[in-house]
Amino acid sequence: MPILALSRKNLHVIDDDVLVRRAVVADAPAVTELVADAYGKYLARMPFRPRPMDADYAAVLDATDSWVVELDGRIGAVLVCVLEPDHLLIENVAVHPDAQGRGLGGRLLDLAEQRAAAKGLAEVRLYTNEIMVENLRLYARRGYVETGRESHDGFGRVFLTKRLIIPPSPG
Repeated sequence: MPILALSRKNLHVIDDDVLVRRAVVADAPAVTELVADAYGKYLARMPFRPRPMDADYAAVLDATDSWVVELDGRIGAVLVCVLEPDHLLIENVAVHPDAQGRGLGGRLLDLAEQRAAAKGLAEVRLYTNEIMVENLRLYARRGYVETGRESHDGFGRVFLTKRLIIPPSPG
């Protein structure tokens, strides 16, 4: 899908072949496929499908602060955020298996943290399944701290938070 008339606030160029832009509802089919591919590796380890695999991405992209990475002309990663009054919640960050190892997930986490700071929010929160231990290690390396665990509908969730340093407003 060509990128037309995107403003600077909706577009971030990373490299010549990597572009981050605000997601639109028309991205839903590609995001659905991407998420299925990204989470597919967990199916053998989990008693249930990961919830992001069953989301209605047309509704999700319409209702959230979401971003996609365009990579070689296709969507290679997605970030789904919800702006809450006192924090930014990362509901999903997924990178297509073919695009993993290029730092795209980390760049999307950076973007979420920048979005939170720009809104004056001092905290980014996320959760992941306890079986996704590689994600827990990644988030810990990036400064996220475990704040709790909860089992809900058979899913063991781990909640994490990262406090941001927000410079005081001038004046």
